[in-house]
This record gives sequence, C-alpha cells and structure tokens, in this order.
Amino acid sequence: MSEAIKNRYDFVILFDVENGNPNGDPDAGNMPRVDPETGCGLVTDVCLKRKIRNYIEDAKEDAEGYRIYIRDQVPLQRSDAEALRYLGVDKDLKAAKKDDPALDGKIRDFMCRNFYDIRTFGAVMTTFVKGALNCGQVRGPVQLGFARSIDPILPQEVTITRIAIATEADAEKKGTEMGRKYIVPYGLYRAEGFVSANLARKVTGFSEEDLQLLWEAILNMFENDHSAARGKMAVRELIVFKHDSELGCAPAYKLFDAVHVQRVEGVTLPRKYGDYVVTVDAGLPAGVTCQRLA
Repeated sequence: MSEAIKNRYDFVILFDVENGNPNGDPDAGNMPRVDPETGCGLVTDVCLKRKIRNYIEDAKEDAEGYRIYIRDQVPLQRSDAEALRYLGVDKDLKAAKKDDPALDGKIRDFMCRNFYDIRTFGAVMTTFVKGALNCGQVRGPVQLGFARSIDPILPQEVTITRIAIATEADAEKKGTEMGRKYIVPYGLYRAEGFVSANLARKVTGFSEEDLQLLWEAILNMFENDHSAARGKMAVRELIVFKHDSELGCAPAYKLFDAVHVQRVEGVTLPRKYGDYVVTVDAGLPAGVTCQRLA
C-alpha cells in the first residue's frame, strides 16, 4: 500500500437539485428532508457516503484494494469471513485472540487494505465486535456532516397518473391509478467534511492516491446516479483547504466561515446555480491553502 497522507484537509461541497428529491425521509412518506425550524433542506451524511461508494464501485469494479464493504444486499459477515479465511482463523475468535495477541491488528489491516470505504470512512464490523476483537470498530479519517440548503426549500407534492395496473381484478375496474411524488423545485445544498491525516497514519493507511480518488468521486457522485427523482442533481464545486501539517494549522470552522454563498443581488427566488455567487476569503490562516475544484 502507498504511504498514508501527511496533511489534514477540510472541504466544502456545493451541490444542487432541480425538480427532484435529493434525500427522501422514510418517516415522512419519502418527502424531502427539511429542518422544521428554518425550512432549509437536509441531506444526510449516510446518503452522500452512499453516492461516493457507488461511484468507487462503478469506477474500480472490484479492483484489488478498491472493493466496497457496505453494499446493497451483501451481508457484511460475508466480507468479514474473507479476513478470517485469509488469516486461517476458525470460528472461535476469542480463542484465536489468546493464541495470537496481534490478531486485532492483522484483521484490521486486511480489511483496510482490501476495502476502500473502510480505509476512508471506517466501519463497524459486527463479526469482530461480537468476537470481542478491538478491530471491529474502525474510525475512518474522512468524515462528512449533513448537507443543508442555502435557502429554505418548499417541497411540492405532485400527483401523477399511473397506468401500470398490478392485478387482473384492478384491470377490470379501472384503467389508471393515481400516484404521488415529491420534488424540490430548486435547492443549492452545502456539505462540509474533514480528512484526518493523523487517523490515516495510525489506523487505516488512507493514501494520497485514495485522496485523489475521493475528490474525483465527490465531484462525480451524482453523474452515475441519475433517476426520475434525482435527474438533475450535480456537484457544482468542491472547495478544499489543505493544511501544511498532520494536525492542522487552524480550526475547521474558521475555514468554513471563509466560504460565502450568497444570492445575486435582486434575486428573491433562486431557481438555478447562477442565482448564487460563491466566494472564498483571501486572508486564510497561515499554513492553509485553498483549491477550488469543479
């Protein structure tokens, strides 16, 4: 594996949605998530990580070292078992730990070496947790917060006509059915994230090559995920702050505060990305540089 990254990073992602549902809430009939106090839209960190994982899976196609651990309808224990077979461990994990005190580290290193998302985001591996092995909970160097829309959104419920009749009995009674879908007419969302070089070095071995792949995945995370609900979603800009040290040169909040997203003067109802202006303060703390990717 390549050497772990040596610099801390903080980053801001700006993405938008037009006439789509960026992240439905299953507790609210799949309506777009909204902060009830402010009316701003929300997208969970789990949703964003899923898009990144999907891109890596499509781009790398299970290449060695770039497999994805958390996949749709694939039991985690199936991947956990690979590590045990590789190390020649039987089902009695507690006994194996007594025989080999370094077993925790060997399993963790195997999983991080083979699965990109564990190396990046970390993971909770229930097989090893239940076996009382300390490697079951791996803390990843890359973390994301919830995305929040710049302005309040107004989710709309749209009634549609459904002509796909499910049963013969229904077909005799009616030719069509009514359905509903929810959309956000337009919303520009902002998410913030962190990359810890300290955790990369100590825990997962997240490398410079992994980092460049992460930026690529973020910029393209909606490009292979288009659907009727997310047809016009796009990452508009990725703003990366690089520290010249492992632990960083300034608090993350100061860097995030340097990124300003404001409506163009005279625009009261934003309906496109051009209705906003994005600026970054020039006077960044010493030891921090900024790169804007789009």
